[in-house]
Amino acid sequence: QITPDQASWIASLSSVATPFGCLLSGSLLDALGRKRTITLSLAPMIIGWYLMSAATAVYMIYIGRLLIGLGSGMLGSPARVYTGEITQPHLRGMLAAVASVGVSLGVSLQYLIGSFLPWYWLAFINGCIPTVAFISAFFLPESPQFLINKGRTEEARAALRKVRGASCDVDDELQDLIDFVNKSAAKNATSEPAKTSVLSEVLKPAALKPFIILALYFLLLQFSGLNPVTFYAVEIIQESGANMNKYAATIILGLVRLGFTVISCILMRRLGRRPMTFMSSVGCGLTMVGLGSYMYMGEQWAAEGKEKSATWIPVLNLFVFMTASTMGYLTVPWVMIGEVYPSKVRGIMGGLTTFVGHFCIFLVVKTFPLFQSISKFGTFIFYGVVSLLATIFFYLFLPETQGRTL
Repeated sequence: QITPDQASWIASLSSVATPFGCLLSGSLLDALGRKRTITLSLAPMIIGWYLMSAATAVYMIYIGRLLIGLGSGMLGSPARVYTGEITQPHLRGMLAAVASVGVSLGVSLQYLIGSFLPWYWLAFINGCIPTVAFISAFFLPESPQFLINKGRTEEARAALRKVRGASCDVDDELQDLIDFVNKSAAKNATSEPAKTSVLSEVLKPAALKPFIILALYFLLLQFSGLNPVTFYAVEIIQESGANMNKYAATIILGLVRLGFTVISCILMRRLGRRPMTFMSSVGCGLTMVGLGSYMYMGEQWAAEGKEKSATWIPVLNLFVFMTASTMGYLTVPWVMIGEVYPSKVRGIMGGLTTFVGHFCIFLVVKTFPLFQSISKFGTFIFYGVVSLLATIFFYLFLPETQGRTL
């Protein structure tokens, strides 16, 4: 039997290891190449899921979750870099959106399969997915850009033909890649004498200010209840007093997240980062206050021996919350990591920001059971108030990066 404290560790441990995986993969990308790094990154996830499926003690689940988090962190950057380097420019935006859709699809599948199968079978199925990816990765071509960086031009030509098709003339594209590498090398050679230390560049306002803004963005969005709702959806619906089947509700919740992730990817290009963030902060704030208020009334009705009424309200609040969160919270800060930093420190600052983002996930998921033990309804009202107050911070300090040059 898993205790509430053990459950909170199981939910949060992957977020502890994920930031370290992000930092580790950054050093492997240029040393091993994109393809090998992707293949290597899948191994911890495979071992972690199968270890969980065969677990006979809670410590085996802990180790499995840590390995899964490590692999997830290691895979994120190589997958994005590889996609960007092999994809034609007019397709990059769409494929970047597919990644966000994939995350929401994964959440939906967890809710769906977990409604019908025991957790250990769900863990086994989850292990099969990266296993298939691991085998498939051996058939991927290496990134043409990486091969050119290493001076392996003929191998780059063969890789381009593989991703573009045998009938496609790749000579012009190959020459463009070579010219870009040569131009970058010449520019770096020219600026070498004026090179400053990485630390001094990181401490400049141009890097430090956006880091502080994004770090606070991640902290505020997490304490708006985003990941507690995702990780503890079944328990929240059960404790809210809703009459709807808790597993059916979570499946629909996952599908709502999936659908609106697709919509948000389209709207972001039209509306920009700030409006999308405001939609999330206000929407999530109002729905969390609404959910907490209903749970408070539920406690009052129970004390008076009355039946709960309008039990559709908490489910509606969760659905609207998930819709609002996908509009900005789930996408905007991750997109802005690649937009707000100077090119000299974009890599290291992006890694540090990702580290902070995942640490905030760990912090809020781990503290959720503690908050619940103090006050169930108060936890959600607290999350709602944080999100509403965050709107003021976003209005005053969040820059608009839509349409701006890097």
